[in-house]
Amino acid sequence: MRRDLCCFNSSGKRQMRSFSDKMGLHDLLIFCIFFSITLTMTGAVECHRVLEFCQRNDRNIPSCLESTMRNCQTPRNVPPPDPDFYMKNMHFSEEAKLKTKYGHVIRIPSEAIVKSGGMENVSVSLKVSVLSNSIFQAPSVRGSVHGRVLGVWLGEQDLYNLSQPVKMQFVNTSQNVSGKCVFWKQSNNAGLWSSEGCNTSRNNIDFVCSCNHLSFFAVLINPGSVQDAEDVHRLEYITYIGSSFSVLFTAIVIILFLIQRKRKSEHSVVIHVQLSGSLFLLHLFFLASTLGSGTEKKPVCQCLGLILHWALLATFTWTAIEGFHLYLLLVRVFNIYIRRYLLKLSLVGWGFPIITVVICGLAGSYGKYSLTESNNNETNLCWITDKTVSYITVNTYLGLVLVFNTAIMVLIVVKMWQLKLRGVQTGSRIRRLWKDWATMLGLSVILGLPWGLAFSTYGPLSLPGIYLFTTLNAFQGVFVFLWFLSTTCKSTHDERTSTKDISMSNFSS
Repeated sequence: MRRDLCCFNSSGKRQMRSFSDKMGLHDLLIFCIFFSITLTMTGAVECHRVLEFCQRNDRNIPSCLESTMRNCQTPRNVPPPDPDFYMKNMHFSEEAKLKTKYGHVIRIPSEAIVKSGGMENVSVSLKVSVLSNSIFQAPSVRGSVHGRVLGVWLGEQDLYNLSQPVKMQFVNTSQNVSGKCVFWKQSNNAGLWSSEGCNTSRNNIDFVCSCNHLSFFAVLINPGSVQDAEDVHRLEYITYIGSSFSVLFTAIVIILFLIQRKRKSEHSVVIHVQLSGSLFLLHLFFLASTLGSGTEKKPVCQCLGLILHWALLATFTWTAIEGFHLYLLLVRVFNIYIRRYLLKLSLVGWGFPIITVVICGLAGSYGKYSLTESNNNETNLCWITDKTVSYITVNTYLGLVLVFNTAIMVLIVVKMWQLKLRGVQTGSRIRRLWKDWATMLGLSVILGLPWGLAFSTYGPLSLPGIYLFTTLNAFQGVFVFLWFLSTTCKSTHDERTSTKDISMSNFSS
């Protein structure tokens, strides 16, 4: 046997020598590079350096953190030099608890420790990283990330569907905001904040997130949201009832106009009807979007969101056209004939919103939009999911329309004041006063000035502002119907008076 062993050693040495002779410097370099890459991929990165490694080598930092942190190297008996990284070995018989210097408290149930591989004599590593929210870029209008993001890992396995939730406490620095617990849901090369599997509660002031899985966690806040669930339900009732009435009364306006088509209508009446049509579509598809948001078919919700956006932009555009028409009647007065006037206004009123929503639709800006409430319930709507698109096409456009129509309203008030000083108005003083106020309120609705209350829903008077904004704009269709009725009756009365005067003059002659 000794002899055989000696023969084996002798042949082995000859083979190794032969292999080293054949292996050149170039092959040795390739082997070393491959070996170093293999070490890196199998967890050669130290845990406290994973963030630095991902920022340097990967564009999708959350995905890199998720995959690398599970297999990173954990130095023994050496505290991590990164103050935002925490690590603790946990045994299966105890509940894991870890605190950060920012006030976060993370509690891991024993069930999660057992599922991650923890046994009687085997411990698992709990890793927590406090990250900047700038790492996570997601197109969302649901709110902004409150403070920092927590990344939580336990062992090397992915944990989900836990019967005992993982609880995380986030410090709330402001009492006047409502928040919702979310986690980072990775999808291909992008990600988004999702609330699946997470519940939100309050511990006095702080937010407590209870989730049935591990991931990156944060709290989305919305400073303009309603805090009390009862207020939310009241506002929902006002919105649904008001929108239903607006659909009904704007439909009546359109029907009355179609019945009277034989008689030549003034341009103002036709523009009122066009505005009524846009409001009819707006409230109708708002109700449809709230119902359609529960569907699992994503294209259906995207289509409803696109149509709702188009109807809203059409409403804003027709209110601006109302202001433009009043400018021609009250300021220019003379030489205001425009060839094919109504056709050109219709192309602007309906065409501009179509172009806008087509561009937004091609950019994929529509989907399910969730409104966050304080009691962890959600009111979903098929709407714009991109915050930038919402700010530009809704907030900015509405602001421009309101500035223009407010200037027109000021001109109308000046004209009315000049007529009053000249003594042109007739009738009793009280009657004139009521008539002036009714005219002002009617024109305010036609010019869309109640939409400006949207900018008053923030600050100390946010709750009264939300109630006032919701009520006036939900019932806007009813107000437009009353204005249309008053103008139509006035026009009919003037025609009858004029006909009567002509008849009397002919009789006397």
